[in-house]
Amino acid sequence: MRIRSLGVIDDAVVELSPGFTAVTGETGAGKTMVVTSLGLLLGGRADAALVRIGADKAVVEGRIAVPAGASVVVRAEEAGAELDDGALLISRTVSAEGRSRAHVGGRSVPVGVLADLADELVAVHGQTDQQGLLKLSRQRQALDRYAGDAVAVPLAKYTEAYKRLRAVAVELDEITTRARERAQEADMLRFGLEEIGGVEPRAGEDAELAEEAERLGHAEALSSAATAAHAALAGNPEDPEGIDAATLVAGAARALEAVRSHDPALAALADRIGELGILIGDVAGELAGYADDLDADPLRLAAVEERRAALTTLTRKYGHHGEGVDAVLTWAEQGVVRLTELDGDDERIDELTAERDALRVELGGLAQALTDARTEAADRFAAAVTAELASLAMPHARVSFEIRQSEDAEGVEVGGRAVAYGPSGVDEVELLLAPHPGAPPRPIAKGASGGELSRVMLAVEVVFAGTDPVPTYLFDEVDAGVGGKAAVEIGRRLARLARTAQVVVVTHLPQVAAFADRQLLVEKTNDGSVTRSGVKVLEGEERVRELSRMLAGQEDSETARAHAEELLATARADA
Repeated sequence: MRIRSLGVIDDAVVELSPGFTAVTGETGAGKTMVVTSLGLLLGGRADAALVRIGADKAVVEGRIAVPAGASVVVRAEEAGAELDDGALLISRTVSAEGRSRAHVGGRSVPVGVLADLADELVAVHGQTDQQGLLKLSRQRQALDRYAGDAVAVPLAKYTEAYKRLRAVAVELDEITTRARERAQEADMLRFGLEEIGGVEPRAGEDAELAEEAERLGHAEALSSAATAAHAALAGNPEDPEGIDAATLVAGAARALEAVRSHDPALAALADRIGELGILIGDVAGELAGYADDLDADPLRLAAVEERRAALTTLTRKYGHHGEGVDAVLTWAEQGVVRLTELDGDDERIDELTAERDALRVELGGLAQALTDARTEAADRFAAAVTAELASLAMPHARVSFEIRQSEDAEGVEVGGRAVAYGPSGVDEVELLLAPHPGAPPRPIAKGASGGELSRVMLAVEVVFAGTDPVPTYLFDEVDAGVGGKAAVEIGRRLARLARTAQVVVVTHLPQVAAFADRQLLVEKTNDGSVTRSGVKVLEGEERVRELSRMLAGQEDSETARAHAEELLATARADA
């Protein structure tokens, strides 16, 4: 891994051993930047504050050996990456403005791809993970993760049923709390539909009535006009001397009839005059009929106006501004549909209540299956962690899990009791520690000293390491608060884990560092930066000197040197 312009690191190369690599150095020397660099390669959050002051960007490049055909290779190739002699080249650049770019196998990729690959490449365990494991929710998650499909399968079904129950409960609550509003809306709709039904409007009726009212209101004027027009066209029987259009046209037709045979053009005009006579006769007949049919009945006019007033009342209440009776009919159609919905809410309440009750029963059964699976896994998990503690200088410690439920009258029924439930089941899971025989099991947050807590957490992580099929494990100062014999045992245990996986440990403990296959020293130059020569592999005498410094704070203490050499000898003998 090459690191440039990241924090205190100017330009450095970090070569990790295939087995156990220990990263050491004085406080503030930049050991954590090694962890941060790895985090960036694995898709961690980019932060402009990581860029070295004065630099325009920080760059981390890594070369990761991967077995051919592994799923991580397939995923990388899907993203367009190419392997370089069986290795995956990954780089991450963070600009001083905070922008981030990622490359895998020579191809630019979204940062999310790095995170996907990381899940199968490296498991990171640090002090923050330890603190997280003190939370009950994380302890439950840890147990579930250890249990695998035995918990994952029923948990997936439980989660699905839980989500459905939540949705049903929300809908049921909505319908019941809105019961009064719905009743008021239904009453309003019924009243409106009854009012409209009483009037029985027809589509377009208001327009027809408006025309009829206009006609009835001007009946006399219309009748006089029609009669006068009829007299002008067909003559008035009471005025035999009067001249009318029909008579004049007939005279014109007669005048042309005698000579039409002498000129086709004149004959055509004669035919048109004949048509004119027919048309005048037709119009005169219709005018006579119109005048006869015209009803000047004031009673009919009153009835029409009354009907129009009734329709106007409806349109004002149930129509839209400027729209007529058709809008009222549309409102009535929609009102019938909505009233059916509202009247059907009671049925919906019954349906939802039945579904809710069935889901609660189903949830209770799934919760019981989850509890059973967790209880079985908890025994195995606790036994495995207890066995690990024996190899970490806590031979008499016992770890156990308490799986409990809280009673809740509103909860689901499990084992004949109503218990509180949540999205992950009904169980509260707590990791307990009895440090020595006779001591009662207590929650690890209360029952363990700092050193014991570190070892319990490391034991948990090592047990996880057996279930996590990843090739590399990074432990960031998980040995805090530990010293002496316990530290030696932690070193020994990590060395054992390194036989089957790559293990990288950032540590301040010489007892742990002594067991490493390779020890890297991170040291600053006088100006406070870590240069290319600032990360170096320690061999022979240099390693003894660094272990002496870690033991006594000084490289040249004879006692510390003897102790350092003894530690290395112990580690080599153990290997």
